[in-house]
Amino acid sequence: MPVQDTIPDYEHMPAGVPMDETDVSVRAYLSRLADDHLAQYELTWTDDQVMDWDGNFRLDGNLMLVCVERDVDIKEFRHVLEDHLRFRGIWR
Repeated sequence: MPVQDTIPDYEHMPAGVPMDETDVSVRAYLSRLADDHLAQYELTWTDDQVMDWDGNFRLDGNLMLVCVERDVDIKEFRHVLEDHLRFRGIWR
């Protein structure tokens, strides 16, 4: 089996959940973050602390993504991020 076949498809997790282009883009963004960076995340952080830690939020409080259908606010980002941490086995 090629190595690529064994890499989880984080862009489409959780499997079986309908996703729009923005959902996939957020997951693709998270899939490119390093494990050591992701491991720093603290559930107890304020929204401002999460935005500072990530460093990719606009002044209006939404995640900076290009070519997406809708904005991703901090609440949605945290939800997807926490799921992503579980999928990657980083969650503490």
